[in-house]
Amino acid sequence: MAVPISLELLAERAKGCRRCPLAEGRKTVVFGEGNPRASLMFVGEGPGEVEDDTGRPFVGPAGQLLTQILASVGIPREEVYIANIVKCRPPGNRVPTRAETEACWEWLSAQIALINPRIIVTLGNTPTSWFLNSSEGITQLRGRFHRWRGGIEVFPMYHPSYLLRNPSKAKGSPKHQTWQDIQTVKERLALLSPTGRA
Repeated sequence: MAVPISLELLAERAKGCRRCPLAEGRKTVVFGEGNPRASLMFVGEGPGEVEDDTGRPFVGPAGQLLTQILASVGIPREEVYIANIVKCRPPGNRVPTRAETEACWEWLSAQIALINPRIIVTLGNTPTSWFLNSSEGITQLRGRFHRWRGGIEVFPMYHPSYLLRNPSKAKGSPKHQTWQDIQTVKERLALLSPTGRA
């Protein structure tokens, strides 16, 4: 697929996608949203029930927490771009299969090409293992920058839904580590982006 000239056109094309069985059970294609010229992009796993209902990524409880995480370092949500590794909700919010991820990759790859972010934050194991082609878990890979195609830096973080299941803010807890991680991202963004904006 040749990369279209705009995210709007790409989103319109994605609405009719039937490349994998996830299309059978979806209400909406949850394409992505945010600043089309963002330096900072977040990629999660897949839409949940609220996202499938609304067509917007990360608007349920996990999304609300992501917005709080961004706000904690002064990054407005509308300045970043947010998407998922698959655009349709997996049944029961299960993890997307490799085949589903492969079927959907062309859409996400085109989004990345159009946005051309400096940093991609992968949220959780599924997008992290895909981008880094690694069998290591998020606990081992989080908190460090990894070089990816075309000089983009990939920075794995815990998925907000994991933090909701592990709410402790004690030193060394996943939530505490996440607050450190987003500060690291903010600092790197300030070095990479001339304006320091997301």
